[in-house]
Amino acid sequence: MRVLVVEDERLLADSIAEGLRRLSMAVDVCYDGGAALERVGVHDYDVVVLDRDLPVVHGDEVCAAVVAAGGEARVLMLTAAAEVDDRVAGLGVGADDYLTKPFAFAELVARVQALARRARPALPPVLQRAGVVLDLPRHQVSRDGRFVALSPKEFAVLEVLMRAEGAVVSPEVLLEKAWDEHADPFTNAVRVAMVTLRRKLGAPQVIETVPGAGYRFTS
Repeated sequence: MRVLVVEDERLLADSIAEGLRRLSMAVDVCYDGGAALERVGVHDYDVVVLDRDLPVVHGDEVCAAVVAAGGEARVLMLTAAAEVDDRVAGLGVGADDYLTKPFAFAELVARVQALARRARPALPPVLQRAGVVLDLPRHQVSRDGRFVALSPKEFAVLEVLMRAEGAVVSPEVLLEKAWDEHADPFTNAVRVAMVTLRRKLGAPQVIETVPGAGYRFTS
């Protein structure tokens, strides 16, 4: 999934991003509301982890802009204020969920994953196709009962392909969903990830190349 972390405490923002990346999420980071507005205007995010008290542009305004854009992005608002009125106000401007600082990282992950499931057509947390089982909560993959060790990026690519349910996924969409904003659109990263992913999944091949279009997970 593609996540935007907006938090002016840089150490906290970077720590959240690093933890989510280890779980195969593509994560962009910014430290003020103005930069956040620029990002949401360019990229399609599944979840925006948004601090409410931001410099430049307040988090409430950023949240309202995400909602007004009419996309699938869901907002998890963070705040140091624990009062009910603050939580109600945050939800009132369009936040989908609320988390008070300090928080346990495991809880943040669970909330992000729950929101991501609401950001697209509902699919089960365990995806199965052609003997391949992708277990999102456990972050594990197996094929015909054999454990398959994947890198975070390979896991992310496989998730995008399996969620497409047999539809062709272009390299551009894979870059958008599995890599962050620093990915070079002219890189061969998608092709390299596909080569290693196919090798690890083994024969018979379940990922088909559709010339001029992209890749498809076959049944």
